[in-house]
Order: sequence, then structure tokens, then C-alpha cells
Amino acid sequence: MTHLDPIALAQDLIRCPSVTPADGGAISVVERALSEMGFTCHRLPFQAPGSERVENLYARLGSEGPNFCFAGHTDVVPVGNRAGWRHDPFGAGIENGVLYGRGASDMKSAVAAFVAASSRYLSANTPKGSISLLITGDEEGPGINGTSAVLRWLKERGETIDHCLVGEPTSAARTGDIIKIGRRGTMRIAMTAKGIQGHTAYPQNALNPIPILANLVARLHAQPLDNGTDHFEPTSLVFTTFDVGNPATNVSPGEASAACNIRFNDSHTSDELLAHVARMAKTVTDDMGGEITLDHNVSGEAFLTAPGAYTELLRAAVQKITGLEAQYSTGGGTSDARFIKDYCPVAELGLPGTTMHKTDECMPIAEIETLTKIYTEILTAYFAAPPA
Repeated sequence: MTHLDPIALAQDLIRCPSVTPADGGAISVVERALSEMGFTCHRLPFQAPGSERVENLYARLGSEGPNFCFAGHTDVVPVGNRAGWRHDPFGAGIENGVLYGRGASDMKSAVAAFVAASSRYLSANTPKGSISLLITGDEEGPGINGTSAVLRWLKERGETIDHCLVGEPTSAARTGDIIKIGRRGTMRIAMTAKGIQGHTAYPQNALNPIPILANLVARLHAQPLDNGTDHFEPTSLVFTTFDVGNPATNVSPGEASAACNIRFNDSHTSDELLAHVARMAKTVTDDMGGEITLDHNVSGEAFLTAPGAYTELLRAAVQKITGLEAQYSTGGGTSDARFIKDYCPVAELGLPGTTMHKTDECMPIAEIETLTKIYTEILTAYFAAPPA
């Protein structure tokens, strides 16, 4: 089997204008390469009610276990101000050994490395198990028609994944210096305080909701939720808005609203945090009157893939290829690993993320080659001695 070039494949992917939820031909690029390698490919378009259709791909080589899965996405964030780009965001040009374009960092280059590493491994080996790739076009979007939908499809078929590696740009200075073994949970809580509207000249006839809500905001801001855990930093609660929407200068409003974002560690669940805020709100209204209602949405719960045989296999592969002692981390935002963790152990290892989502997003081609070598070594080690 001929080795696929990860740089050429990354260029082909970057040239596809796959801004979420558009596919732009990106999934077909991956499907074509994998089909030629003997993978059985399933195109999986999903469209939940009220949303836009998303193209996904699940490809598998082999039918036996263990099933090792590479997971990632081909969709990208918008370009923003096109005039600010020195390079064509979908041109995939290379200058001084650096590949430029939207997705060079996050994460078309890693998807190319998945495919190229699989071709390198299969040119000399027959895996005692299966290699699969779960590629979505909805990671940068709502996330409802992508990885979570594909996982449900797999479950309905009775198909299992034993271990998964997500190729998000988790590294810092050099490829492989950080391995993500978990993610913080993320939730948003909106708070609405209701009082009694009235004339500012007669405050005794009104109940101003602004001090009521301000009291709750101050209490939540002042009280730390925890001191962190063994693998996570302390939970943060950050207010993102405080609104009244009252243009009148002589009217005490009847309603005020605020919202916060909570990034929480594995000592909490979203339900527990919502209950905590509700208790604080009741304390305030018991003291000051009025009513506070809460609304919330959860992007993902906190999770941890505990250090063990699987994570050490990844770490050993990095060290063998780069000489680096990879550090475990749970920092950053969310990723599709938040869905995968309900199905199998999952970790994240990819390129440096310093330019992701930025103007002139780019990646040195040497880093892409290094990642391809790491992924190839991971496949070699995994099928030589699958972790329990």
C-alpha cells in the first residue's frame, strides 16, 4: 500500500470551504482516501428538526475487536474579515515550510494525519482488531447533528468502540507536549429577577428588581465553588451580562436579568450547580422579596479518563517519536470528547493550537509530519498490546 502524504491531504481538505454546517466536499476527500485503503465507509447525513443538514462519516477497517477510533471534524469556523488574511483562507498555500488556511490547526491537518498514519501502519501490518474513523461536520456548530448523532447510530447497530483518540489541537509549543485526558463541564445559567414596576418618585410603591439581582450576582461572585481537584483547576463562575433594558429615567423597572457561564470540574454535576444557584436565589428573595427564575443549558458535563494503560500508551508513543514527556491536562473549552466519553475511554492529542480560529491560521508542515508519526506509533503499540 502506498503511503498517503498528510500534507497533500491536508491541503485538499483546507481547499474545501467547509464552514459549519457546509461540507464543501471535505467529507468526500476523507471518504475517497479511506475507501481506496479498504475501509468500509458510511456517509451519515443528519438533520434534527429545526436545524441544518450535516454530513458525517464513519469508516471502519476490520470487524473484530478491539476497535480503535480516531475522531475529529472537517468543519471550520468562519473566516471573519477576509481582508485581514495575508493568505487565501481556503488556498492551502505553503510558505517557508508553513501551511496556511482555515483548518490548518483546527483540525483538518490532524484528520489528514489520521488517514496518513493509517496508511503507513497498514502498509506493513494487519491489525488484530479494527481501525475506525469518526469524522463530523458539526463540531464547530450546535453539535446535535454530528458526533452525538453518529454515536447513537453506532449504538443502534450494536457497534462498539474500545478506545478513542480525538485530534483536537491540544498541544502548546510542540506537537505532543500535552495530552488532554478530560474536559471541564460547561453550562450557562440565565437569571431573571421580577419586582414591581413603579415611579421613581414613589419607591415605596415599587419593588426594584435591580438590587435583588445585584445581591444574587454579588453572592455568587464572592463564593468560590471549590479549590480544584487532582486533575482539574477550580471551578469558575463568570457573569457575562446584566441587563435591564429600561430607557426611562423616572421608572423603576419591573424586571432585570443576568447570565453566567460556569466551567466546572469533576467535583460537580450541572444539576448540583443549578441547585446551588437556586438555593442562593431563594436566600436572596426570602430576604428582599421579589422572584428570581432560572433558565439554563448544558454544553457538557465534566469528565476524566483516569491515567492508566491507555493514556500511558499515548504518552509512550509521543516520547518515542519526539522525546517529549507529555503532560496530562484537562484545561480549555469543550470538544466532542464530551459525547464520546459515554461510550469508551477517550483522550485528545493533536497539533499546537496557537493559531486556531485566528486570521492566517497556519501550521508548520514539520509538525503535521510529527503528528502523523505519533499516530502511526500509537496504532503500532495499540495493536501490539491493547490496553485493558
